Parts: sequence; C-alpha cells; structure tokens
Amino acid sequence: MSVFINFLASNPLLLMFIVIGLGYLVGNIKIAGFSLGVSAVLFVGIAFGALDPRLGLPEGMYIAGLVLFVYAIGLQSAPGFFASFQKRGFKTNLLATGILGMSALLAILLWKFAGISAPNAVGLFCGALSNTPALAGTMETIKSLSGKIPPQLYESYVNTPVVAFGLAYPFSVLGVILWFQVFTRLFKVDFTREEAERYGGTGVQPIHNWTLNVSNPAIVGKTVREAMNFLAQTGFALSRMKKGDEISVVSPDAVLDRGDQVVAVGTTEALERALVLFGERAEEFLPREHDFIDYRRIFVSSPKAAGKRIHELNLEKEYGATITRLRRGDVDFVPAPGTILELGDRIRVVTREDNFDRVTALFGDSMKGISETDFLSISLGVVLGVLLGMIPIPLPNGMTFKLGYAGGPLITALLLGKLERTGKIVWNIPFNASLVMRQIGLVFFLAGIGTKAGYGFGSTFQSGGWTLIAAGALITTFVTVLTIIVGYKYMKLPMSAVMGMVSGMQTQPACLAYANQQSQNDLPNVWYATVYPASVITKIILAQVLASLLILMSVSS
Repeated sequence: MSVFINFLASNPLLLMFIVIGLGYLVGNIKIAGFSLGVSAVLFVGIAFGALDPRLGLPEGMYIAGLVLFVYAIGLQSAPGFFASFQKRGFKTNLLATGILGMSALLAILLWKFAGISAPNAVGLFCGALSNTPALAGTMETIKSLSGKIPPQLYESYVNTPVVAFGLAYPFSVLGVILWFQVFTRLFKVDFTREEAERYGGTGVQPIHNWTLNVSNPAIVGKTVREAMNFLAQTGFALSRMKKGDEISVVSPDAVLDRGDQVVAVGTTEALERALVLFGERAEEFLPREHDFIDYRRIFVSSPKAAGKRIHELNLEKEYGATITRLRRGDVDFVPAPGTILELGDRIRVVTREDNFDRVTALFGDSMKGISETDFLSISLGVVLGVLLGMIPIPLPNGMTFKLGYAGGPLITALLLGKLERTGKIVWNIPFNASLVMRQIGLVFFLAGIGTKAGYGFGSTFQSGGWTLIAAGALITTFVTVLTIIVGYKYMKLPMSAVMGMVSGMQTQPACLAYANQQSQNDLPNVWYATVYPASVITKIILAQVLASLLILMSVSS
C-alpha cells in the first residue's frame, strides 16, 4: 500500500485523473434512484486524501479548473440571469434570494448558538444548498483572509469547509425529495390537473402556421412595418406573402392591399392576434413550393452573425429572407427582430431557393464551426475576471475583501455574456463547448479540493460529524419547506412549478429529475430555469460574505 501511495504522491497528474475516473464510476451508481453524479469526484478525492497528507493535488491544478468552471457558468447564465428579473421572474427571484438570505442567517445562528465553528458553518451552508461554486468562492475568500488567520489555524480553516460540505451534501438531495413527497401527499396535489393547465400558466405552446387574408381596412394601403406597429405585442413572424399571382418573402416595406395573403408563424395565442390584425383566416394554406420559395434549418456558426440582433442583419432587404423560428438548446420559439443570435442557434430561414447559398454563407451553417471555441475571447475574458478578483474592496474597520478566482471571473462572465460581443470579439461560446469546459473545470476543482481536505475528514467527523449532518439537514429543510409553503399556499403556484423552483434554488438536477418524474409536465423545467441563474449567483455571493464575516469575527474574538 505504501508503494502505491508513494507512487501517486510523486505523480499528481496521474492521481488527479484516477480520482476523476473513479469519481465518475461511483457517481453513476444508483441507489433507490439516487446517484451522486459528478459530485462523487469530491468524495473519491476525500477518500484518497484521507490515506496520506501527501495525496493532495497542487493548488494550481484546481484553481485553473475553478476559473474555467465559474467563467463558463457566468457566460451560459448571463441571458437567463438578467431576463429572470423581468415580469413574473422578478417576484419569483425576489422570493428565492430572500429565502437563501434567511438560510445564511440560519448558518450564523448555528455558529453563534450551536457551537459550530465558522469554517464548518460556511461549509454547511454550501453543502446544504448543494452548491459547488459557492464552496469554491468560500475557499477563495478564506485564502484572501490568510493575513487575518493565525498561521497554526490556516490549513484547518481552508480544508474544514470542504469536509462540512461533504457531510451536508447527501441530505441536500435526499431531503428535498423527501419533502416533495410529504407535501405532495399533505396537499393532495393533482398533477393531472396541473398538466391540463400548463399551457395557460407557462406560455409553452406549439408553433403553427396560418395563412391570413388581408381584409382589415385599417391596414390596407399601409406597409407591413406600419401594420405591425398597431400591436404592442406580436409573438408571431411573417414568412411569405402572396400579391396577385406572385409569392415572395415578406418585406417590412411591402404595401398591403385587400386580398393579399400572408403566412404567420407563432403560437395559437399569437396567431389569434395576427388574425385580428389582418382580417380573416384563409381556407387554404399558402404553399411554399410556389415560385421557388422554401425554408431551411441553418446553424449559426459564423462570428459575423452571432451576437447581433436579427434586425441588424437586414435580411429582408439584403437577402430577401426572413427568420421564422429559432431553436436554442431544446426549445423552439418565434424570434423577435430584437432577438440576439447566439453561436449554436438553429434558425429556420425562408427565402428563394437561389438565395440559400448567400444566406448560408452569412450564418455559417457549420457543425464544426459551432464545436470550435474562440480561445482569444476566453483568454481575454478570464484575464479580465482574474484581474477583477484581485482588486481589494474596502470593508468597515479598515479590512478589505477580494472577489478572488471565483467571484471575479463569474461577474466578468455575466457582464460579457450580457454584452454578447465587442467589435469582432464574440464573448459567448457554443453551448456544447461551454458544457465541456464547465465539466472539465468542475472535475479538476472537485478532485483538487477533495484530496486536499481528505486527511482531516476523519478527525472532523469524530469531533462532531453527526451534529454537522443534523445542522446541514436543518438548513436544507428550512429552505425547502419555506419555499413550498410560500410558493404553493401564498403565491398559488402549481406544485410542479414549486418543485421546479426549489430544485433551481438548490441548483440540483437530481431534484429536478424527480420533479419531472412526478409531475409529467414541463412546469418544473420552466421554473427551474427561471430561478437557477439568480440562485447560483446569490449563493456564491452569500457564501463569500458569510465566510468573511464569520471568520473575521472568530479570529478577532
């Protein structure tokens, strides 16, 4: 055994990939439908680290993983993060951030009255809410406070939150699912009824084509642009137009005459608005084959188009084309003129057959193109994020606080993701490339912190392990139960939506999978996506503030 340990201690790169590989194997093991997933890498790392203090990966390895992980999260979350504060999402995210804030206060109370140390309290907060980025932010904050921590306690302060995280994590998944079962039975939830009401509640509807006759006197003689301005909200796109015997792609400057026909694309609700605007629905569908008008699905892989709003491309005038649908990830929707295109989007373009070569050249339509990553934009963004994380932020009593390797890249990525592009630099990266970058960064980080903290795991558990598990379960229960009661009883949300919201606040896909299995509708996914970005950011910020506050109060007392 000692030969094996000596061999691993002298080969940290080999150690890291052994931990990652075994972690993935363990993470795929399911017990009663539950699996640890990628988080198992952390526990395998702790197991290896517990064997010998030399089995700790160099700090640079997992710092690099941390930066890649949080930067990719920020870029991917940026659109949803800023959009989630609009309309319904604002109230929902206000509830989510408020409850998460109260859970941070609960962690402070546990530190104050339950005899739990400051590093343990912060680790429990992160583990009870199953948030690895928050744990990363905690560790960076503790390292930034190294000058305030007594040297003999520094190593313990850095590693203890990881152990507490590991102790609290399992109940953060199993406990949430348990409370889902309890309240579903307690409130006698009827998921079949919620399924019947989901279209009216979420706006997630299939997309249709309607052919409409122009008969409304108010728009006769006006251009398409002028007619569309009559509606404050459209939600539909116009693809083809028939004037006399000629069929063409709809141009905003085309003049509408009585008897013209247009094809509108959108949800049933949006098409009802189009029907009121244009006059009446035609008995026969306007075929696209006539006069060589056709559509094609095209991938957005060109940096020239990515990051721009659809109206900026001037498709109707320059190319005689229009975009009627956009598929982003697994979702189809009708884009608006102000919709910003992203690398990896799949758009449906309507135009004449002889125009497709020019349109394809504009958007790229290359699978290889959306798989490649612009490392100039990534490198520049990461550099800006690291520099931001190094800036000292003044606190009361002459102390300072730094965002560190977690907060700096995260905030920078959120801003750059919202900005989309600067000149020729496209900040966003394709979804599949982002997913790979996040996964690689995450497993590097988990393997690193697990091996570093592993040697102190046994002693920490023996000195109060069951107390820490109970304290973590209390935080998880507080967040879950309070969200369910407020969401279901006071906000009158369907239980399937509340389950999605809780899963998003926990940033826990395993809980979301259970919610989907029970509800058999799309509401959990919709509400998970609504609160997920803000919840991630809130927990990272709260964890860093909590670490700074509790540790500084502990060392000064």
